[in-house]
Parts: sequence; C-alpha cells; structure tokens
Amino acid sequence: MAASLACGSPSERSASVPPLDTSTAPPPAVDEALPSPTEGPAPDPSEGRIVVLGDSLTAGLGLPTVADSFPSVLQERLKTKGLKYHVVNAGVSGDTSAGGLTRLRSALDGNVRVLIVALGGNDALRGLPPEELKRNLSTIIERAQARAITVILAGMEAPPNFGQQYTAEFRAVYPVLAKQYRLRLIPFLLQGVAGDPTLNQQDGIHPTVAGARIVADNVWAVLEPVLDRQTVRGGGAPGS
Repeated sequence: MAASLACGSPSERSASVPPLDTSTAPPPAVDEALPSPTEGPAPDPSEGRIVVLGDSLTAGLGLPTVADSFPSVLQERLKTKGLKYHVVNAGVSGDTSAGGLTRLRSALDGNVRVLIVALGGNDALRGLPPEELKRNLSTIIERAQARAITVILAGMEAPPNFGQQYTAEFRAVYPVLAKQYRLRLIPFLLQGVAGDPTLNQQDGIHPTVAGARIVADNVWAVLEPVLDRQTVRGGGAPGS
C-alpha cells in the first residue's frame, strides 16, 4: 500500500498518520453505514444478505458513484448468476477494526447469511497494535458465528514504514484467525491492485473503477464457492 508514514512509537504514529480514508468532507459518524449499493425497491426481508463490513476501500471512496464500489460489482455477479442475495455495503470511511466492532450489531440486521470482514487498513496506517486488531476481529467473528453467519475474512497488509516486525505481525493476524475459526480467507484484499498507479487513485491507496473490479474478483473467488455450498445445503452455517 502506498503511503508516507511517520516512524516512532505506536502512540506517536497514531497521532501523526492520517487515516486511510482522507477526504475533504468529514467521514460519516462511526455508526453510520452506507446504504446498500443496489438501487430500486427495498430488498425482500426474507432475501439472504451478504454484508461487507469495511472502511473506505469497501465504501468506494473517490469513485464516481457507490455503484462502482466492489460490493456493487459483487451484486452484479450475483444477479448474473441468478443468486438471490442482497449485498449490503457496510463500509465507513476512516473505520478501524474497533469502529467496525462498534457498528456490528446494526450491520447484522436482517437475514444475514454471509459477513465479509474487510477491516484493518486504518489500523495499519495508524500503527495500532496487531494484538488489538486480532482482538477486535476475533470478537466480530465470534458474534457473527454465534448467529450461524458464515464469515469470510479479507487480509490486509501494513506499509513497510513501520518495520519488518510490525508488518510481519500484522500480516499474520489474518491467517491465524482464519485457521482458529475455520474461515475462508481472502489472503490480501488488494492483491493485483496495491502498488499499481494505473489501478489506484492519486492518493495511491484507493482503487480506481478498474481497480475496484479487480478487488471484486479477489472477493468473488472466495465468495462464490461459499454461496454454491449454501445453495446445496439450503442455508448457511458458521465457518466455511
């Protein structure tokens, strides 16, 4: 991930490093999830929901419309395949894993079948402790699984500015949790996009429309077999 980050202690870095989701407008309140990317009539309450709990990478910050965000692309794929799920874009700019945990209860409203957890980018840019990230993600996973919701975990990477030990500890959080809770893992949400100036906006962090479609490909590669399995079973189950 391209970003110019300050060094120092975690508290110093947290104070000096801007969030991943910088923009001229103030970010939404921490409990304000964006509306679903799909437009038109309200979804059938009985229709299965796929919630993407994330930050500005999920919300589609800087894209022409929310319809260009990767959750919207996932909705297109579902429609093409004839799968009747409603994708809920629960991306909030500036959110850390702690913010996602705060919003979890409202995000899981309705008939949620799958929760895609795409958090951690802002934790990394602020230099927050990997153990804190792990604790917050663990709580999110446990609460979702307690409701028989299938959880997919999207991995993130920390910038190299904080040193090899920090980046290694941060990266390890995701596969460790995936193994512990038997989750399907997207190894790196921005695989094939991060570091490519042609697929990122001027900030070097947020994908362009083309980049967002590649992010959707990364997610779809893991999500599709999960949905196929749920279709065969006639419902969802915790884990993978």
